Amino acid sequence: MTKQPQTDTKPLDDAFLHSCMYFTTNRLSRAITRMADEAFATTGLAPAYGYLIRLVVGKPGIAQKELSEKLYITPSTLTRFIDKLEAKQLVERQVQGKTVLVYPTNKGKELVPSLREASLKLKATYEAILGKELADQLTHDHEIASEQLER
Repeated sequence: MTKQPQTDTKPLDDAFLHSCMYFTTNRLSRAITRMADEAFATTGLAPAYGYLIRLVVGKPGIAQKELSEKLYITPSTLTRFIDKLEAKQLVERQVQGKTVLVYPTNKGKELVPSLREASLKLKATYEAILGKELADQLTHDHEIASEQLER
């Protein structure tokens, strides 16, 4: 008589996923990223590029270092972003000593109304699903948690 391999008939316990900040935050991130991509589709830019342009237009001559800090991305990632935006003639860099300053072009400035509209569309979309109060509370809570975890 041959012995059959023992199979685990116990159902997979996935409860740990639903109590894990790593998993739930990434799940939320994927959902909001899809919404943001849809909202920004009309601009021809990914959301991160749109927010970068808005910062540059809001503060022409902003240092690359400051931009990477405001966007919470590494300097190397920011450099790639700026390279792409320069290729589209939306921003330009100027070197002053060891500092790299970023300026909007006229073409970049012209995009600001559509970028603002995309940001508002994104916010309206998630507020319609979550409700304004919960959306505001989640945004606030994520900001506080991020600050504490980044220390």
